[in-house]
Amino acid sequence: MANRERKISINKQVLHFTPDDSRVVTHFFTPGNSKRIENIFERIFLLSEEEAKKILDQTLKNFSKRHRNIKRIFKDNFDKIIKTTEFENNFSLEQKLLIGSYFTMEYSIESAALFNPSIVIHPEAIDSESGRLKVLLSFRAVGEGHISSIVFRRGVIRSNGELLVQKSSALVERVNRTPNSIYLKSDFCLKLKEIGTYDLVSKILDNLLDEFTFDELEEAIQIFRKMKDIKHKKIGRSSEEAIDTLLWLANANYEIKFSPELDISARVIFPVSNNEIKGVEDARFVLFKNGNGTGKHVYYATYTAYNGFTALPQLIETIDFCHFKVSVLLGEGSKGKGMALFPRKINGKYATISRNDNENLYIMFSDNIKYWENPILLKPPAFYWEFFQIGNCGSPLETEKGWLLLIHGVGPVRTYTISAILLDLEDPTKVIGLLKDPFLIPNEQERNGYVPNVVYSCGAIIHNNMLILPYAMSDSRSGIASLKVKELFDKMIYY
Repeated sequence: MANRERKISINKQVLHFTPDDSRVVTHFFTPGNSKRIENIFERIFLLSEEEAKKILDQTLKNFSKRHRNIKRIFKDNFDKIIKTTEFENNFSLEQKLLIGSYFTMEYSIESAALFNPSIVIHPEAIDSESGRLKVLLSFRAVGEGHISSIVFRRGVIRSNGELLVQKSSALVERVNRTPNSIYLKSDFCLKLKEIGTYDLVSKILDNLLDEFTFDELEEAIQIFRKMKDIKHKKIGRSSEEAIDTLLWLANANYEIKFSPELDISARVIFPVSNNEIKGVEDARFVLFKNGNGTGKHVYYATYTAYNGFTALPQLIETIDFCHFKVSVLLGEGSKGKGMALFPRKINGKYATISRNDNENLYIMFSDNIKYWENPILLKPPAFYWEFFQIGNCGSPLETEKGWLLLIHGVGPVRTYTISAILLDLEDPTKVIGLLKDPFLIPNEQERNGYVPNVVYSCGAIIHNNMLILPYAMSDSRSGIASLKVKELFDKMIYY
């Protein structure tokens, strides 16, 4: 048995990721009161043409360097607000831009925190055998009102494990969902049956193809309503709620596209559906090779959508970090927070680590990456530093010895620490090795922040036999730790 008295040598880089309140996106801004909206319009109407032009010119000057196309933003926000009024849409372009500017606000996406990072190989470096590895990091960024979004950074890992990170873009851009995304009827049927509303809307689904658009869904709902009118039947409250659920499900499954010319650090995945209006939290990105059986790579990320009341796991899919597809996860097994996908299929099935009861580690297998059930208990808390609860720190990492799974444990005074276990390669329901103690504990410089005494990660990477671990400090900022994988294995207890 290896000597486990010697401590694991952890190298913590000087490099830190701290919130930058200058990184802002625009947001549609309205008082929500029709009378107040009309008052704003009336006040703008009272301006002389010269006054209006002067205000618009100054506004464009103030904000054109902070956003790539501020005129388009103002115009889009005018188009949104005019629909809520009874005014005729016969304004000049300058009037539209000025009105739109009053219904626009800036939001500082990471003014409060930049934490819970993950790291994956850059798409350009998947087949690279260089000593330097291109990587992408994701972070949970938090701004005013504790609204969370996902932001990215580009970096390079040197052969010695040191991470160098490209300076982030001063401009940040969010994008709207892509209209008329294609939906799969089978996914809707599974989720509606899970919720218990399928029978109430089955007639609507009968009028849809196996793949359908949002417009076709709305058309099917209108046909359903008309048929009820023809038969002089009222739609009951339960049916109306089921229709609302159907529309909610459609809005929670969407696509967003960024321009490839936009630097990765300028792209932000900001909440766009009511399902996640208070935040997209803790994305665990993983490179899934031979994704979808196509022979091509695909990146997946499980994350938590939060609407202020309910947390719901969702799935992101992308091949280039420009085009993202977002889906609601299905099945009873998908209701827990913090799911982390394995980077490949195991015995022909997708696999994920989860925490279905908010206390223990579980593992699940599925033929459908969106549908999860039948969690299998993997590991309960066993040591003092995890007595309260345990969870994963990102997707399992494949090694010759087994699946290396980084875990976090919650101990006395709600202190979060990071440790590791080893799972069998062919049967990852078996824990074949573990660390008795955590290898990363918040030190005096890391333990103060928005949520004290926490170190946490959403994913690590192995390069040149070094474990590169981006980690959060007290839900406020992030750092980088690295260690030799061999030292980690040498310290483990094996079964």
